[in-house]
Amino acid sequence: MSMRDDLSVEKVDDEAAWRDSLTVLESVYQGEKGWIQSTEDFFPAADLGSERVSWFLARLSGEPVGLLRVLYEIPFALYEEYQFELVDSSIDVEAFVRDNRIAEIGRFAVVPEHRKKILVAAILMRAAATETVERNFTHFITDVFEGDPNSPFDFHRRILGFQIVATHDAGELHTQFRRITMLLDLREALLRLRSGNNWIFRYITQGWSDKIWQQLSA
Repeated sequence: MSMRDDLSVEKVDDEAAWRDSLTVLESVYQGEKGWIQSTEDFFPAADLGSERVSWFLARLSGEPVGLLRVLYEIPFALYEEYQFELVDSSIDVEAFVRDNRIAEIGRFAVVPEHRKKILVAAILMRAAATETVERNFTHFITDVFEGDPNSPFDFHRRILGFQIVATHDAGELHTQFRRITMLLDLREALLRLRSGNNWIFRYITQGWSDKIWQQLSA
């Protein structure tokens, strides 16, 4: 049996999956990086069943190996406290936020022993992108960390097509790394990947219905 057959992803919506998700955060964000003090504060049980946030858990042969969060109600007031330095000063941030539906994707974590398996990141991205497009959101925004040896920066930029829009030094995580804020236009990125017959496009959009494509093309 191939890894592709052994790999699965689920939306975290019950206590058992939540507990398994905390083991991923404990391994990566707490134990390895020291970025958080409490996994339960970082991923509160109150998130289960919430319409404002979704967490996705990847499993390999049933074992939890990766985690990703999509936040649909972004606390932009908190973002303003981070003192962003725009890469392009001509961007009208207020207008962009007003005219688009932006979801924050982040809290990405893959346990060290499976970090080189790109399909773990891909299956998490597939689950997140599918739900985000179904909910008629148009963009992903995320932060990656400059200097972090395990940063998904290259995957986001080179494969998915995220664009750098700003940097900032402050944030929720306890790290000295500078944050690089990146933005992805979902429609533009997926149509570009489709035109190139990219493998990640085929993987992410596997099983997508005509309805999803209609929403994306609207």
